[in-house]
Amino acid sequence: MASKVRRGPRQIYAAFQWSMKGLSACFRHEASFRLEVFLALVVVPLGLWVGHGPIEKIVLITFPMLVLSAELLNSAIEAVVDKVSPEFHELAGRAKDMGSAAVFLLLVMVMVSWALILVPRFLS
Repeated sequence: MASKVRRGPRQIYAAFQWSMKGLSACFRHEASFRLEVFLALVVVPLGLWVGHGPIEKIVLITFPMLVLSAELLNSAIEAVVDKVSPEFHELAGRAKDMGSAAVFLLLVMVMVSWALILVPRFLS
């Protein structure tokens, strides 16, 4: 059902605050997210520096940001699963493993994209 609440600057600001609260909670409670944030703080500026042209720069910085997004979603899945089913259940474990796999695949994409862009430069 469509919301009847008026949208405007206050709601945009409230949504921004909720997003910052989510980032803060994930940073505070998830060691993997902290590590990925620190890596992104190195890799994103490096990608802007080493990328030749806008397309390379976009590729080199987009995948690390997608890793952070996937980690946020994975952490949300894990929190909900732990709340709903604190004891072990096969489906709960499967949901957590699938979220982790999504993050892993994006990390692989970071490595592949960086390698495809940078390795030819070192070989020539």
